[in-house]
Amino acid sequence: MSFGEKIMDYKEDIITDLAELIAIQSVTGIQEDCKAALDWMMKKAIDFGLKAGSINNVAGHAELGEGGKLCGVLTHLDVVPEGNNWDSLPYELSIGDNGYMYGRGVVDDKGAALITLYCLKALKDNGVIGKNTLRAIFGTCEERGMNDMDEYFKYEPVPELSFTPDSDYGICKGEKGILQLELYADTHDGTTLTQMHSGKTINAVPDTAYALLDCSENEDHQLARLADAKNGSFEFYYTIDGMMVLSRGKAAHAADPDEGLNAATALIDLLTSNFSLPSLGSMPSFISHYIGTDTDGVMLGIKMRDKESGPLTVNVGTVHIDEGYATCTMDVRYPVTADGDEILEKITRQANKEGIHVKVLAHIKPLYLDEDSDIIKILSESYENIMGEKPSMYTTGGGTYARKLGGKGVAFGPVFEGEVSNIHNANECINVDKFFKHAQICLEAMYNLYTKG
Repeated sequence: MSFGEKIMDYKEDIITDLAELIAIQSVTGIQEDCKAALDWMMKKAIDFGLKAGSINNVAGHAELGEGGKLCGVLTHLDVVPEGNNWDSLPYELSIGDNGYMYGRGVVDDKGAALITLYCLKALKDNGVIGKNTLRAIFGTCEERGMNDMDEYFKYEPVPELSFTPDSDYGICKGEKGILQLELYADTHDGTTLTQMHSGKTINAVPDTAYALLDCSENEDHQLARLADAKNGSFEFYYTIDGMMVLSRGKAAHAADPDEGLNAATALIDLLTSNFSLPSLGSMPSFISHYIGTDTDGVMLGIKMRDKESGPLTVNVGTVHIDEGYATCTMDVRYPVTADGDEILEKITRQANKEGIHVKVLAHIKPLYLDEDSDIIKILSESYENIMGEKPSMYTTGGGTYARKLGGKGVAFGPVFEGEVSNIHNANECINVDKFFKHAQICLEAMYNLYTKG
């Protein structure tokens, strides 16, 4: 019997506590609610008899042992907004007849966060004596640039060996670079387009968008006819402020924009097929001319890929246009061997041609570890002990706390290959049996870090 199997002793308690944690609507950027989730976790850690502490209400940890190497497991308690089209209440944990648990954060990343806390409890309850110090570290701003870890590591040391269960299995040895940008015009100079709004967060594909148009009846009818030939779903309504066009797409993580359908870029594509670019304004013109509905950056001149991590991707996360302002946000994930500063320079040059300004919201450099590194060896052994086979190695476009660890940590779990998770989408979910298989792997890994390191 592996030590990791002992986590099953806590199965019912974990599900009960997970329901409480998901009910806290800790949407990223809403500090009071994110703090509430962190406070809940700190209290639970103290109730378990663990040492616990927080830093400036943005991050905290629960700790077991002393001396030796500091080993860490990093998770986050903030979640992306719930979005639309859920089949259940997003902030209420539910278990379907299909064996899946549903709720915002059940995968990304509250479920994994709670497991790390129960792993510390299992080690303590079983009287395991470690030679290292083991911390479960919890953040509240992972979905908005990871500034929480910057703040945390001002006051606390970076662990020597770490992993973050905030991705997929097997072991993520590399993460693409991330450029998150705000693009804005000095004013909205369109005449036909009077308003447009889409998206709530930069790192998700928006599933709805709407525009208000000041146009003739003939133009209305022509636009409706063109919509039938476009990729997307469009609805048309007559309002006191003009004709409203509602665009419906499909949400997805910005790391995999091709898995969704961007309602904002689909709507702009429709509008530009019927109206002149100047009448729509500088921002829609820029999006149409330099981004379009593509997600590979080809129109910006930044299309690229490498064998280590695959292709560059581009996602337009939000678009907000009204009288006096026009902005959009863009998320670029670039290959681990590419130069992010050169990519930024190309985007800025193209934007400036059209009178669009570029502001860098976040620039997170790529991560790439050798397969012979100590942490990868430990995690590989732990996975094999539970699963009976060695884990695969992969790279991702997703961004995790591993980037904040100075090459001393990687992403590892909790989603198994081929499993549905709907991360950053409606009906976020994880198979219950697979969730607890992850829990066993996580405990086995934490046991090995604590006792061997």
